[in-house]
Amino acid sequence: QVKLVESGGDSVQAGGSLRLSCEASDSARVMAWFRQAPGKEREFVAYSTGRRDGISYADSVKGRFTISRDIAKNTMYLQMFGLKPEDTAVYYCAATNTVFFSTDRSTWHYWGQGTPVTVSS
Repeated sequence: QVKLVESGGDSVQAGGSLRLSCEASDSARVMAWFRQAPGKEREFVAYSTGRRDGISYADSVKGRFTISRDIAKNTMYLQMFGLKPEDTAVYYCAATNTVFFSTDRSTWHYWGQGTPVTVSS
């Protein structure tokens, strides 16, 4: 069982930036960020296998968000620039130790409690 704890959520103005962190209780093969806006389904944001070629982003955040991992610290980050009101959501950290994962939330086994991000115009 991997326990995940997110932090860093806040309220910012449009165009601002934030860095989210996710600390894992143990090592995880793959880690990801998802988000859920009010009244919407939870959606994929980005994942990282820890390898340089093992990163993927949702089209909606590509070029504005950067995912990174500190393997030694079992910690993942999401640096967000150019925030937009539509980025407002609760951001969740997810992890899996299998190779069978995708952008589908059902393929992720461990979840954090989420950290809220609010972007005002």
